[in-house]
Amino acid sequence: MSDPAPTFGPRVVTVPPGEDRERLVCPDCGYIAYDNPKIVVGSVALWQDRILLCRRAIPPRIGYWTLPAGFMELGETTQDGAAREAWEEAGARLAIGPLLAVYNIPRISQVQLIYLATLTSPDIAAGVESQEVALFAWDEIPWTDLAFPSVDWALREYEARRDLIRAGQPFAPAANPVDGL
Repeated sequence: MSDPAPTFGPRVVTVPPGEDRERLVCPDCGYIAYDNPKIVVGSVALWQDRILLCRRAIPPRIGYWTLPAGFMELGETTQDGAAREAWEEAGARLAIGPLLAVYNIPRISQVQLIYLATLTSPDIAAGVESQEVALFAWDEIPWTDLAFPSVDWALREYEARRDLIRAGQPFAPAANPVDGL
């Protein structure tokens, strides 16, 4: 037997006054339950000229390689979130650098913020969300086994800015490629 529909709280789908789209609203008190995009934070994390990648142990895309990244938690900055994700997924301690890219992925309601970062040590180990972790030279990256398009985009943005990065020059964060989602 299925649970009955809730009889309290936000339960009516309607367009609230002053809004332009349907929202879940409580008919008793008028509370509006906003469902907003999720923010993903991550990094292109470097040890010397090698890039940290994690082989996913969780859905989606189990077994594919990704950057250390994930959803922000309440009460943390985007930089703190990117550092936390690297620690959780790869046991990596990072010095977070400049924002490398901002990707809008509306089909899955995500905004991804990818930072450039430096590992403070080459010591890494797979966390519970990773099957394995490794540091890859550019020509060793498993391009055909990357988990998501945004991983490919961020890696290519890093490569395109590598000379500026090495020279300590500022750069503007990248956005979705023209042919991107």
